[in-house]
Amino acid sequence: MVTLTLTAKNQLTLRKEVVKHLGLKPGDKVEAELRPDGRVELTAPKPKTGHISDAFGIIKVKPGTPHLSIDDMNEVIAEGWAEMGRRGL
Repeated sequence: MVTLTLTAKNQLTLRKEVVKHLGLKPGDKVEAELRPDGRVELTAPKPKTGHISDAFGIIKVKPGTPHLSIDDMNEVIAEGWAEMGRRGL
């Protein structure tokens, strides 16, 4: 475990091993997620690779939201195209 010290200006300096572990470089932003048990989770930005996989996980789904199968998605798409045809678009 790494211990950090809070300054009089309410700032923390990340130790070298934390910066290295997160893969940070000057100018990077770090997200801090506040946990209900008083813990804080730091997340470093993931480097963009230009691959479609960069987009995975960017849409947050609320718990309990039903998942659509490929067939369900195709049906919704087909209905949308049919509606556009009826409107003459």
